[in-house]
Amino acid sequence: MQGTSHKAEALIFDMDGTMVDSMPWHAKAWVEYGRRKGLAIDIPDFMRRTTGRTAFECACELMGREVTEAESIEITHAKESIYRELFGAAFREVTGFSDFAKAAVARGFKIAVGTAGDKHNIAFTMSQLKLDPAPLAIVGGDEGLPGKPQPAIFLEAARRIGVPPARCVVFEDAPFGIEAARRGGMRAVAVCSTHSASELAGPHVIAAVRDYNELAKSNFLETLDALA
Repeated sequence: MQGTSHKAEALIFDMDGTMVDSMPWHAKAWVEYGRRKGLAIDIPDFMRRTTGRTAFECACELMGREVTEAESIEITHAKESIYRELFGAAFREVTGFSDFAKAAVARGFKIAVGTAGDKHNIAFTMSQLKLDPAPLAIVGGDEGLPGKPQPAIFLEAARRIGVPPARCVVFEDAPFGIEAARRGGMRAVAVCSTHSASELAGPHVIAAVRDYNELAKSNFLETLDALA
């Protein structure tokens, strides 16, 4: 990606596992949901198949069939309520995220969020993070767009902040999200909070880190500012 037409202007962050260290708590919530409903869920396999997908898509995967909207709402409400209760007591961001986002804005980058999470989980997360300034746009998984690895959520985030996809850098912790960035024509940073760098590799991945302190120490924003 050479040329000034591809100079980075915006950073688009996935939410769960990328902004906040929540994925273990999503897994625990599915365990508890399965216990309450008498469902035997292969959690590692289920998480592999659903991370980055919308609530409706997750409900279909859980039941092994196309569910009704009412079923999806019931499943999502029950599981996500468990998740927010569990993670709320142990809430933490991915190390260094808030400072990194603030520094990015100070350097003139536009910030957006593209997540498969629904409006309730988005509100929960943002109320805990209290980002200042707030993202310019947040696209959620309950807005009728297909989940990742389809690029629709990221493309809509780019559209809302008025930045061409080629000038956006996506931050993601999951393979489906990394692939969605590639399909959307965006560069990506692999946040290795739940997956290894090899699992998040791709020709469009410009960095792979455990947390945002690593990016800060490597002067990533300064490098990105000069990248064309």
